[in-house]
This record gives sequence, C-alpha cells and structure tokens, in this order.
Amino acid sequence: MGIDKSIKNVEVKVLETIKEIQDQIISDFELFDEWDEKYAYIIEMGKKLAPMPEHFKVNENKIKGCQSTVWLASEVQDGRLVYYADSDAVIVKGLVSLLIKVFSNHKANEIIANEPYFIDKIGMQQHLSMTRSNGLAAMVKQMKMYAIAFQS
Repeated sequence: MGIDKSIKNVEVKVLETIKEIQDQIISDFELFDEWDEKYAYIIEMGKKLAPMPEHFKVNENKIKGCQSTVWLASEVQDGRLVYYADSDAVIVKGLVSLLIKVFSNHKANEIIANEPYFIDKIGMQQHLSMTRSNGLAAMVKQMKMYAIAFQS
C-alpha cells in the first residue's frame, strides 16, 4: 500500500468540544515533570499565538487588573466567537494563548457554560503570583463577558 493510500485511511480526530480541548491541554502538561519545563511550554505557546490585528490594540480592549499590558478582543465569525490577544509579558501571552485555544471558535452558549478547569488541573493556580492569578481571572471574565454580549 502506497503512502498516499495510507494517509487517506488515517482518521484525524479534530478536537471539537471545550472539554476535549481542556483535557488535551491537561494531557500535554502531564508530559512535563518540572515547573520550569511547564513555564517554557507556556512561553512557547505564547510565541505561537497568532498576531493580534493592530486595530484591536485600543484602551477599551485592555484587561484591567493585570500586572502586564494585555489586550483581548473578540468578534463573531460564522456564529462562533473568535478571540484575539496580545501581551507585553511572555508568560502572560502564553496563558492567554491557552485560554484562546480553549474558548475561541466556539458558540457563546458553550463558552458561558464551560469553566476553564484545566488551570487547576495543571497546577497553574498554585504557581502564579497573586497579581498574575488576578489577571488570569480577569482574562477569563472578559472572555465570558464577550460571550454574554454576543449571545444577546
């Protein structure tokens, strides 16, 4: 059997639900034993975050309560919310990229109904300073607020 036929027979599982995406993130983090490895992975995720369109980098899209400067914006595409973000801090950019991975491209009601449990499961909450933890909570709150706004 040639390579072309083999490739056609391979089923690629697309992560569709917020729960499946979170479970995959948890599984990915289980590959690392040390927190410095986990931080490096988070920073790498931030580097892979799609660039935020410049027109979204305005004051009203800044997250209040973050130690760093963080912009977070959303728009609806085909009935699903798509989030855009950027930050001047590499670790924060990585954190927001994980949130975007979980919530972006989902319907508003799905985003509202699902909490980001992966944060606790990977141990992130215990490894963030109080200000970073507050900033992370503010990012989640803003994503939920966008979903509520787009739902109405």
